[in-house]
Amino acid sequence: MASPTTIIPIASGKGGVGKTLLAANLAIALARAGHTTVAVDLDLGGSNLHTYLGIPNKHPGIGDFLKGKQLSFRSLALPTEIPNLSFVPGDGKTPFMANIPPEQRRLLIQEIMAIPARYVLLDLGAGSSFNTLNFFGITHRAMVVSTFETAAIMNFLTFLRNFMFRLLTSAFKKNPQVHDQLFNAFRQSGLGKPATVTSLLDMAARLDPGLADDTRQRLRSYRPRILFNMGENPEELQVCVSLHKSIQTHLGLDAEFFGFIRYDDTVRRAARSNGALLQEFPDCPAARCITALAARIIEHWDTGWSANPDSLRDDTRNSYRQ
Repeated sequence: MASPTTIIPIASGKGGVGKTLLAANLAIALARAGHTTVAVDLDLGGSNLHTYLGIPNKHPGIGDFLKGKQLSFRSLALPTEIPNLSFVPGDGKTPFMANIPPEQRRLLIQEIMAIPARYVLLDLGAGSSFNTLNFFGITHRAMVVSTFETAAIMNFLTFLRNFMFRLLTSAFKKNPQVHDQLFNAFRQSGLGKPATVTSLLDMAARLDPGLADDTRQRLRSYRPRILFNMGENPEELQVCVSLHKSIQTHLGLDAEFFGFIRYDDTVRRAARSNGALLQEFPDCPAARCITALAARIIEHWDTGWSANPDSLRDDTRNSYRQ
């Protein structure tokens, strides 16, 4: 991957939190800021990113590429009416793409990392399928979208937990004994003894201290960025304080709370008209929040953002009042 390229996978623990609409309009905002941007629909089995970009579903996509229809991956990229923005369709009209085999996942990752653009946004499928977890791990910084509803928060925490377990499973393959103990711990977890990342690393340390240390270093390099959508008041971000502690304690992750998008009924109107929010209603509250998020990405994504949730709440509160 060329160093100027920033890949941003965008995931969610559950559907209905506005992930795809956010991905589409964030891509528009980055392109409008003058950066070459490619939006890739990786919600295989349920691709609909084209809808939020106002593009008809009639072009070859990733499904056609994987089915061996003599297409190059780069030929899939469609220029849009927005300068600097291109779009790679997903499965389109190709059925049965929700569960692609590992070799196809590796091929897609290889092609995505070679895309020549400043920003590449990946709209991932909701939930914790292997496809989504692997694409989420393409880079050490990726975005998880949630609302403030309890179910959505629990689902994004479950997503991060599954992602960390996926990383552990991959790392522990180097030692069959540790790998077997990992799956034994997973089975015990189903019997009422919940496994945590910390407990699994402690187990590995007793059997293979070197592997455990290497794995800890690898896990520390991941810093998921959490964005709350459809918020009614920045004070709702107070929940980030307890979430931050929980994620650190149980997952060993330094998650960063990166954004807040205001609830705005205009979003529904844009979705009904099959238009892009930033194109149809550029001055609505949600659009302004997304534009501000794009500015934060341009300034902070590659260099890091304070993991202290108070900083996001204060920053959001100030912009919310403007």
